[in-house]
Amino acid sequence: MTTRVTWDVGPRLVTDAEATRAVEAALEHGGRSGLEVEVLLVADATLTELHGRFLGDPTPTDVITFELGGGGGPEAEIYVSVDCARRVAAERGLEPARELALYLVHGALHLCGFDDHGAEDRSAMRAAEREVLERLGYAPDPTSHDA
Repeated sequence: MTTRVTWDVGPRLVTDAEATRAVEAALEHGGRSGLEVEVLLVADATLTELHGRFLGDPTPTDVITFELGGGGGPEAEIYVSVDCARRVAAERGLEPARELALYLVHGALHLCGFDDHGAEDRSAMRAAEREVLERLGYAPDPTSHDA
């Protein structure tokens, strides 16, 4: 498995190794170990622009995934807003590193077929997120309504 991490914004909330471990643990959980993924950690403005251009929704978001299919490069990309992770963590009294890890795991789980649009799908996604984050050593989110 190859996971490449690129930071377009700082300061870094996790190490490249921690980001890689979060993505790879989620892919393993979802049955897609070995997927070649590029992780791009970006500012809100970048992710908002991508959200509008590719998903027709010009509002800010936390993570977007793209399945690319390979062809000599990565098979998928995960774009994560570091600004959003910092902001949401501060609002909820959580560690920014944990919030960023959640977004990384969430994005990787999307690549495994997990969805969060309907109530049943969202419940399965939240359970998978909790399991992977726990396996990575992150404490449960005491503010979560999904616990």
